[in-house]
Amino acid sequence: MPLSVAEFVYRWKINSQSERSGAQSHFIDLCDMLGEKHPAASDSAGERYAFEKPVSRTRGGKGYADVWMRDHFAWEYKGKHKDLKKAYEQLNDYREDLGNPPLLVVCDLDRFEVHTNFTATSKRIYAFNLEDLNRNQVTATCPLPPIDVLRALFGDYSILRPERTDAQVTQDAARLFSRLAERLEIEDRSLGATRAEIAHFLMRLLFCLFADSIGLLPNRVFRNLLQSEDRFTPKRFLRKLRLLFEAMSERDGIFGEHTIKWFNGGLFDSASIIELDRADLGILYEISKNYDWSHVAPAIFGTLFERSLDPARRSLIGAHYTSEEDILLLIEPVLMHPLKQKWAEVRQRVLEALEVERAEEAARNSRQARLRADRQSEKILGAWIEELTSVSVLDPACGSGNFLYVALRRMLDLWLEATRFAAEQGISLVVPRMVSPSQLFGIETEFYAHELASIVVWIGFLQWKHEHGVLEDREPILEKLSNIEHGDAILRYDAESKPYEAEWPRADYIIGNPPYLGGNKVRQELGDQYVTDLFKVYKDRLSGFSDLVCYWFERARTELERGCTKRVGLLATQSIRGGVNRRVIQKIEETGAIFMAWSDREWRLDGAIVHFSFIAFDDGSETQRTLDGQLVVRINSNLTADADTTATVSLPENAKLWAYGSQSKGSFNITADIANKLLVSVSPFGRDYRKVVLRSFNGGQLLDGTTRWVIDFGENMSETEASLYEAPFEYVKCVVKTEREKRRERRQRTHWWLHARPSPKYRAILKTQRRYIATAATSKHRVFVWLTPDILVDHAIIVFAREDDYFLGVLQSSTHEIWSRAKGTQVREAESGFRYTPSSTFETFSFPWPPGTEPSEKKDTRVKAIADTARELVRLRDAWLNPSGVSEDELRKRTLTNLYNQRPEWLANAHRRLDEAVFAAYGWSADLTKQEILARLLILNHERSAKEQETPEEMSTQNPAIPSTAS
Repeated sequence: MPLSVAEFVYRWKINSQSERSGAQSHFIDLCDMLGEKHPAASDSAGERYAFEKPVSRTRGGKGYADVWMRDHFAWEYKGKHKDLKKAYEQLNDYREDLGNPPLLVVCDLDRFEVHTNFTATSKRIYAFNLEDLNRNQVTATCPLPPIDVLRALFGDYSILRPERTDAQVTQDAARLFSRLAERLEIEDRSLGATRAEIAHFLMRLLFCLFADSIGLLPNRVFRNLLQSEDRFTPKRFLRKLRLLFEAMSERDGIFGEHTIKWFNGGLFDSASIIELDRADLGILYEISKNYDWSHVAPAIFGTLFERSLDPARRSLIGAHYTSEEDILLLIEPVLMHPLKQKWAEVRQRVLEALEVERAEEAARNSRQARLRADRQSEKILGAWIEELTSVSVLDPACGSGNFLYVALRRMLDLWLEATRFAAEQGISLVVPRMVSPSQLFGIETEFYAHELASIVVWIGFLQWKHEHGVLEDREPILEKLSNIEHGDAILRYDAESKPYEAEWPRADYIIGNPPYLGGNKVRQELGDQYVTDLFKVYKDRLSGFSDLVCYWFERARTELERGCTKRVGLLATQSIRGGVNRRVIQKIEETGAIFMAWSDREWRLDGAIVHFSFIAFDDGSETQRTLDGQLVVRINSNLTADADTTATVSLPENAKLWAYGSQSKGSFNITADIANKLLVSVSPFGRDYRKVVLRSFNGGQLLDGTTRWVIDFGENMSETEASLYEAPFEYVKCVVKTEREKRRERRQRTHWWLHARPSPKYRAILKTQRRYIATAATSKHRVFVWLTPDILVDHAIIVFAREDDYFLGVLQSSTHEIWSRAKGTQVREAESGFRYTPSSTFETFSFPWPPGTEPSEKKDTRVKAIADTARELVRLRDAWLNPSGVSEDELRKRTLTNLYNQRPEWLANAHRRLDEAVFAAYGWSADLTKQEILARLLILNHERSAKEQETPEEMSTQNPAIPSTAS
């Protein structure tokens, strides 16, 4: 008969056997009580379930796990009343060699602790003793009945999985810290502390919670202090807290009856504290009671706690954060790929050396050959570990240290793999150096982020050691990370306030996520003087219109050019792929090469999802190229692998045909109601208000059909003349003039009644043409429409000085869309569209004939076919947009955006007919791929550009209606 629970408890309460003699008997009785088979009865080979399972230890050498069941648990016994913490450390020392089981169990024949080890979840300990087992009730240390916990070890262990992930626990804890930080910053509390001192104090508390949870502070002294009755008497609590901080800041510190390790590291360089009241201590009590701080997630920890400490970012605590998986998309190819590649080579060399020497040993029956093999393999392996522990990594915009932490953890994993390999092969290494935080370098300008970066790195390092059983008695536990600088990464000032380019610490690898700020917002955000100095320092290398992130790319490129770094991986928003920003990528290609890029990835930025590009580059040494996860031959500066459309030339015949709309830079736009009132108001001087109160569109309105109105006094109307349009002028004077008086640009202040950028080229089109073509600068669908001169569009619309259907047809074709997407700038994900930059998209586009040289519809059937299909497309679109007999609500839904989102069959057919006509004009077949179209257009661009350089005598007599690439 199986043992009853009571019999099992009684037998082992009176049993006084040692660990060695009692472990297997105890486990066999336990299995008998639960009705489970023990290893000897179910798996005599020990392949799945075993006593005394041989293992290789993390720190070298061999050992044995007392009991092991594959994919379930590893179990370590100790004698009665022995230290279970040491047993748990032993399990951690060889858990990887056991397949990293989901449950780790330690037991001293009376007490049981079941530690969860599920991936990416917070850790939980189910602790109970024989008396608890007998009662089989939920206790404060065991949230499930003990029998259920033990049964789960052998069966469905998912019931033991913690409900919350490490990330959720970290986020919840950050919210509580935010509450405490907010309380301490209340002005009327008169704490006499600066915000920086409060932040430093809170980081001490935070680190103490972590140190307490992993045993760096003995017997949970900090948690016990927070949960003691002293929390109801703040003065007494603070007196003890100061004593604890003093003990942590010095060698051989004493706190009560406990010896305290020496922490130091700048965090505990003094024992200063901030006054706390009972409400503050209540929050700390909640923080200490409800969270296991040993398993905070450092990859997101810094971001969340930076938000909790920084009042300006506190509202973002609940927002999304950058996950470790996202960060690895950059760190793996830039940092870890070459290190893993080198490790694979070293590992193979060691194995080859051992094989040769062992063969000699067997042949000669001599230990001398084996000793030589050991010495050689130790030399090779030792040199590799020395190299790995000397690798330096720089994040020049490190924030709160999440990129540095992930890099550190990955290098530690590789170090562990190397040391475990040494143990498996019986290679003796003299206490190998460890990968450590001293290999990490950072630059950060934000105070709170900089303060947190060192803490994040140290917590991540100590947490990794705790998880893997890699323990050291080295003191001080913390070292001050002076290699994480608080300062500007791109511009510094000398003692005489002269600006100069910031120097970066020399590092083997540069990684990071530099700050994004659009070129048109840099001056507004950073200030006139700073931006003037920045432009001065980088004037020969970057355009003044470059986004801020480009300065980090340029600095990293110069580090590579100087031989100060090996590989670089940085993030940027989509805009780096086009316009003036792309120049920095082109310079990178001149210096070296892009070896990895993600052209369009979602990224979390202050809680919002934005679309970023990941770019990794070196000096050209890396031969493998990957774009968006696929192997490619090369990566162009616009982050494509197609024909390199960046190598194009502007065609003069195109350049004269386009213009941006009018840019007002003031509240010139008015509602329909205001427009109607102005248009019917009295004009005492006989002026026709319809000349200055005009219908208008911006980019979005062009596609959704809604009309707005604008007041416009033309390109250069004098104030005297404008004032004769009394009602509109007085409106502008009342509303716009006060705005313009604050503008930096002199002309905007002195000519406040005029649009700031009236676009003379566009005005000329309005005066000379009966209609013109327009398209939104940024849109999901590239749609071209007809407009009349009584409509004045704004600068978010590009207009074209042509009135013929042929020209609109070519622009609306897939040929032009493929080219313009390749040459334009993607601003979000690909599905949301792109920015049509006419200088790069339109000016470089090769029409079937150079504009102005194409034959008329009457003379060429190809031109007529394009014009006819374009007219039919426009007619069908207009009919769908404005059907008769439908309600106003229905009409509002009928927009070009909605039409192209739906793309009904008739629309697809109309576009297909148009594309066929355009292909025929080029002399191409209709089944060309996107890559083939781009390649042919690129050749045409080069040919047309070359002809511009020829003299009339040199020019070909070939009919321009048949491009030379027609075949």
